[in-house]
Amino acid sequence: MCPVFVDLEIQPEGTLREALRQATAFHRAVHENTERVAVVRTRADLDAVERGERIGLMLALEGVEPFGYEVSTTDLFWELGMRMAGLTWNRRNPFADGAADSGGLSGLGRTLLARFAELGVILDLSHASEQLFRECVESYEGPVCVTHAGCRALNDTPRNVSDDQLRELADRNGVFGLMLHPIAIDPASPTIDRVIDHLDHAASVIGPDRVCLGADWIKRLHELMPGPAPPDGLMPPGLDVGSMIQGLTGPEDHPALIEALRGRGWEGDRLEGLLSGNLLRFLRGSLPDG
Repeated sequence: MCPVFVDLEIQPEGTLREALRQATAFHRAVHENTERVAVVRTRADLDAVERGERIGLMLALEGVEPFGYEVSTTDLFWELGMRMAGLTWNRRNPFADGAADSGGLSGLGRTLLARFAELGVILDLSHASEQLFRECVESYEGPVCVTHAGCRALNDTPRNVSDDQLRELADRNGVFGLMLHPIAIDPASPTIDRVIDHLDHAASVIGPDRVCLGADWIKRLHELMPGPAPPDGLMPPGLDVGSMIQGLTGPEDHPALIEALRGRGWEGDRLEGLLSGNLLRFLRGSLPDG
C-alpha cells in the first residue's frame, strides 16, 4: 500500500493539490520503474504480480481531507488507482471523527460511504474513533480492514483496537495489520518480543489467518521531513514519528523478526499467512475483477 497523506496544517484549498501531487509522484515512480513495480487496481493485477517478479503497489488514502466537502472527488481518486481509503487520520474532518475524537460518521460521511461501496473501495479503520469503527463495521457494505494498529489489551492507546473491535472486524471477514511503531507496541519497551506479544494476542482473539504485518515504516519519511509530530498525533511523551522498535527499523530487519517469530512457535502456514498470505487472500476477495 502506498498511502497519500496530507499535512493537516495545510489550508483546505491546498490539501487536494498536495494529494494530487503525491498521486502524480506515485504514477511517475511506477512509469520510471516498470521492470520492477506495477500498479494493482484489480484482482487480475494482483494475480499477475504474484506470478511474476515485480512488486505490486496499490494507491490508498490515509484520510479524506483532500475531498473537502465533495463526495464526488472519490471518483477522481478511483480513476487514479485508489482502491483503499481511511475516512480520517486522527482528527475530526467533515466526514467523520478520528481516533483523537469520540464521534462517528457525519451525514456527509454516510453519503461518502455509500459511494465508496458502489465503487468497491476497501475501508481502512486504522485511525477511526471507537464510534466510527462500530458504525462502519455495522453499516458499510464494502470490505473493511485495519492496516496498521496494535492491540489495546496490551497497550491502551486510542490508536490501538480492543478485543471487541478485533472480533467485529473478523465478523466482517477483515484482516488486522500490526503497526511496527512504539506508539502501538509499547512506548516504554519497544522490542521485537513485545511485537510478537501483540501478534500472539491478536491471533488468539481472531485467529492467525486474520493477522498480518502493517509496518507503517515512517522513519525514513521523518528523516526526509524532520520536525515535530502533527497535532493530535497521539504520541506519548518521549516518542515522535521517527521512533523505532529496537532491532526493527525497516524491511531489512525482517529476518530478525522472522527468527524471533519462529522461536515463539510461528511456523509453516501460520508464519506464511502472517507474512503475506492473509493479506493477499483478503485483497483477492476485495479488489474488483480485472
